[in-house]
Formats: sequence, C-alpha cells, structure tokens
Amino acid sequence: MKALVTGSTGFIGSQLVEKLVARDYTVSCLIRKSTKLEYINDLPVQLVNADYGNTESLRAAVEGADYIFHVGGVTKAKDKRVYFLGNHQTTKNLLDAVRMYNPGLKRFVFASSLTAVGPGTGTESVDENTPYHPITTYGRSKMEAEKECLAVMQSLPITIVRPPAVYGPRDKDVFEFFNSVNKHFLPLSGFGRKILSFVHSYDLVDGIIAAAEHPKAASQIYFISNEEVYDWEMLGNIAGKFLKKWVVKARIPHFLLYTVAGISEFIAGMQDKPALMNIEKARDGVQSNWLCSPKKALEELGFKTKLSLEEGVAISLEWYRKNGWMK
Repeated sequence: MKALVTGSTGFIGSQLVEKLVARDYTVSCLIRKSTKLEYINDLPVQLVNADYGNTESLRAAVEGADYIFHVGGVTKAKDKRVYFLGNHQTTKNLLDAVRMYNPGLKRFVFASSLTAVGPGTGTESVDENTPYHPITTYGRSKMEAEKECLAVMQSLPITIVRPPAVYGPRDKDVFEFFNSVNKHFLPLSGFGRKILSFVHSYDLVDGIIAAAEHPKAASQIYFISNEEVYDWEMLGNIAGKFLKKWVVKARIPHFLLYTVAGISEFIAGMQDKPALMNIEKARDGVQSNWLCSPKKALEELGFKTKLSLEEGVAISLEWYRKNGWMK
C-alpha cells in the first residue's frame, strides 16, 4: 500500500511514518523546502516538496496514493489567520487535489482535535454527537477543517480522528510540564480538579492506522483516547515518582494564569517565535473538563489503547533522558 503523510517530521507524524514503514507501506512525505528531517532522515521514504497553497503543486503528492494521512497543521502562531491558513485552508486544498487527481483513493484520514469540539460540561465526556463549541482560534480552525471533510464525505472515503491531549517521545508541550516536575515544581491551574483525557502518541498512531484500514471507518469520526479519567496532579505525581523527585504543588489562580499568559504573549509579540503560553492556552487551561469518549472507536473498530498512564509516562520520560532533553 502507498501512503502519503503530511506533518511527517513532527511529533505525531514522524511516529506515524515509522509505524507505516514497519507495516511495509510505501511512504511518501509531503514536506516544504525548509522542513527539518531529523526524525525521518534515515527511513526509506520518498520526500515530496509541494506548496499547500497550489493545488497543481499537490498533484505529485496525492497522485497514486492509496492512503493519505493528513497530520500536519499549525498548533502555535502569533497571527490568528495563520491557524486558518495552516489548518483549514491546507485541508481544503489537499482535498481539492485529491478530488482532481486521485478520486480512487482508499482512505483520507484527517487528524483533528478534541479542541475542534470544545470542553465537556460537568463531569460528562463529549462524544461524536456533541455539537461544535470550540473556545480557541486553534479549535475553530480545526472545526473548519473538519467541515471541509464533512462536505465531501459523500464523494471521498474520509475518516476524522480527534485526539485529546497527546504526550509521548518528541512532544514539546507536555514536556514542559514534565520538566517542571523534574525541577521539583508541580504547577496546577486553579483550585478545583481539572479532569481530562490523555492518549500516548504510540496509541494514537495505532488508532490513526486502525481508522484508515477498517472498512467501517469510512465517513466516520472517532475520538482516539484512553478510557480513564485523569487530571494534571495525577500526571505530575506519576512523573515525580518515576523521576524520583519530590515536588512542590503550586495552585495558580486563574487570574494569575491569564496575567502570565498575557505578559508572555506581549513579549513574544516582539520576537520571532509565538509564545509557549498565551491567552488562548490559558483559556484551555482553566477549563474543568476536557474529557472525550473513545466508546465509538472501541465498538466499531475494536480499537483500545494499550498503554496505561504509568507506562506511557515512563516511556516518555526515558526518551527525554536518553535524548538529552532532561537531566
């Protein structure tokens, strides 16, 4: 089988490429000229340079592919328009190219996000029937990308997968939380419990492939997640235990979190890179419920995550240590 992967050099995309190669797929990676190839450089893959803004340019990438895994996107940006260009418009352009040059495609898998739907209410999980109510620009851009997929599901075999918070080797976001724990500091948002779903990148990649290969998954949406209910304190305690570090728990009031985010965003405005913490990230962080239900994926695909939180954290932290990210 021939597979095209976008976002192939990123955290999730690079692990997906590795897994597809291991499963004897012939893999092409859609890249830009400036893309760093460190994670896929030694893999037997074909590199395809293309401009997402040019449908004709995408022809060489999509033509002949049996499966397309659209994992690439924008997760951080200084300008809100960049989210829509990188998540919504690129998805539309890629779908247009598929319709023109590869209408016989076996499956197009779009990696979306729980944030496209929005947070849960009370202690209830959101599921595939929950109406859209995103609360950030990133979430709205993913929602618009999903709508592009939904609009052509009758003519193309599309599957949408929505992961919640993802952690694992090569991740830079949850790593910052782990690194704080490594320095004896466990930051917690607010004074109430914040419940959420997690998925390890290894499990997510397996779920993405299951969604591509299962015949029932065409024209469907699935949350790919662990079944358990977690919170950040649990994650911090597990990390501290593995790292053999004592930690000081610091509950940060919501107003202070917004203040720090605002200052960070202001400073980043004078620099080239977007802020790691900004107002919208703070808005995400103060929500009490980021739970999603993986029930549909279990019932229709027979898919269930394999790693417990303890196992996933151990794998992640060991990778950070071996690769010099954490001492």
